[in-house]
Amino acid sequence: MELKFIDQAPEAIGPYAHAVRTGHLVICSGQTPLDPDTSELVGSNIQEQTERVLRNLAIVLEGVGLTLNDVVKTNVYLKSMDDFDGMNETYAEMFGLHRPARTTIAVKQNPLDALVEIECIAEIREG
Repeated sequence: MELKFIDQAPEAIGPYAHAVRTGHLVICSGQTPLDPDTSELVGSNIQEQTERVLRNLAIVLEGVGLTLNDVVKTNVYLKSMDDFDGMNETYAEMFGLHRPARTTIAVKQNPLDALVEIECIAEIREG
């Protein structure tokens, strides 16, 4: 097991690594819509926050030599299921034709009261 801390990603707001590599998998910690430069929450709506979250995940993945196209599973945590359609719209734009497996649930509250948090598992492909 190898812990990954990515300098370009928003600083972790707790005692955890941005990602863990184990075998051919990279498990990324949940990302919230934090600006990597200021560590402040950005976006006033679900679309803006979802875009920032996925950009943050892309930064973490890039730090281990992967992209969103290597993601095999995501877990999405919404503050409100009323934001499901808006999140889906931005999520689809960011992933393009790639469609990893996904679970989406509503939670009472995300860190820093974010509208969305997303975590993922990606695969390192041989060759």
